[in-house]
Amino acid sequence: MQEAYDIQHLCTRKEDKSFDRKSARKEPKEILRHLIGFANADGGLLVIGIEDNGEITGFNYQKAHQPEEFIHALHNLQKMPIPVTYQQIEVVNSRGLADFVLLFEVTASSGRAITSHDDRVFLRSKDQTLELNFEQRLQLEYEKGQRAFEEQPIARADFTDLDMDLLEQYRQKLHTDRSIEEILKARDLINKEGQITNACILLFGNNPTRYFPNARLRFLRYEGKAPLTGRTFNVVKEFMLEEPIPKLLESAKAVLKSQLREFQRLDENGQFTKIDEYPEFAWLEGIVNAIAHRSYSNQGDCIRISMFDDRLEIFSPGGLPRPVTLENMYYTRFSRNPKIARVLYEFGWVKELNEGVNRMAEEMNAYQLNTPSYFEPNENAVRLILENNIEHRTLRALERIEEIFTQDIMATLNKNEVTILQYLYENEMITVKIASEILDRSKELSRRILKSLEQKNILTWHGLSPKDPTQYYTLKK
Repeated sequence: MQEAYDIQHLCTRKEDKSFDRKSARKEPKEILRHLIGFANADGGLLVIGIEDNGEITGFNYQKAHQPEEFIHALHNLQKMPIPVTYQQIEVVNSRGLADFVLLFEVTASSGRAITSHDDRVFLRSKDQTLELNFEQRLQLEYEKGQRAFEEQPIARADFTDLDMDLLEQYRQKLHTDRSIEEILKARDLINKEGQITNACILLFGNNPTRYFPNARLRFLRYEGKAPLTGRTFNVVKEFMLEEPIPKLLESAKAVLKSQLREFQRLDENGQFTKIDEYPEFAWLEGIVNAIAHRSYSNQGDCIRISMFDDRLEIFSPGGLPRPVTLENMYYTRFSRNPKIARVLYEFGWVKELNEGVNRMAEEMNAYQLNTPSYFEPNENAVRLILENNIEHRTLRALERIEEIFTQDIMATLNKNEVTILQYLYENEMITVKIASEILDRSKELSRRILKSLEQKNILTWHGLSPKDPTQYYTLKK
């Protein structure tokens, strides 16, 4: 049964990745590029007989091609037909005459990229249909599953490019007495001709970036809630990790662990207990998914982890692999890199598909944090956002401090002193060095601020002497 369309909506709808309007004056063969573009993307609707500005010109005039010409043009693709249906809708054109428009409804092609009769490939992107170059065409074929990027051999690579110690670790994980070469063949990491594949280098290469320059992970920690440039540049920590995937995961885990904050909360017994800024499973699974499922054939960017005061963002090159969407990702099973995912599963990194994504949400909710958010900032990337509750913690800390201290005492405190107390509500102790960092002030000034709070009978100093390198302050009990 064909779908009923509202002609007014077809005239006013914004042209985008899945919708376009064309005049019936267009050459029928030219229309094919748009149908191919839709098929190679996510499908779409093409209306013939409505101008770009929404005017209904239809087919009832001398310069218009007949609908049969557009339909017949599809025969040029008999060797690789487009998954398309068509229908005519009766309308009154802009001249007040009875007329009709022609609709082509295109379904996304499955398992292959559609090419034109002269071997050209088109792809719909935003409101344009683009012709792909050789590299872009390869990328599309990988995305469609027509080619398997993991299986492609690297002619220049040999066994001297492989990390034998890491391979031995893998062999031990498998509890097998097979040789390294036998294991690699069994996992299709070297082909029948003995050639080393892309997946093999990414997993076990001594230097994967030699062949894949952006097979890297970049970590950036920002001071604040947004990246700034120029004189206000606010990156305070940066790491660039370039290793085979299992080692890359270990290093990324260590880096994140070193940068995450710890907070305190009161448990049911009224005692302070430490709690992580984010549940470890959530952020680690986010990193694992980015590394295991990114598009390695998309070599224009690397994985990026950005840490802000209020959130953690994990950016992964390559959009969600079809048939996964933002709407069905919690229950749809698909892996872009099944060979890489299998090895990481055997290493103990990758969970069963969907199990990890669902548990991430559960862990975040158990910490009373928002469910992880996934976005596609463009057609070739996925961004995961984990939000902390630093603003609520700060507000609760201030409220708690105001409960502990009288209004008269609070009135004597300046902004820097309140910041120190907020920090101490979430942490057991503070040093001059830490105070200097959180206040962005000199150590000497920070020392004077701490001493002032001590003199106000708010803090207690701990140390053997004024020069004791281990001295620190706590809230007075």
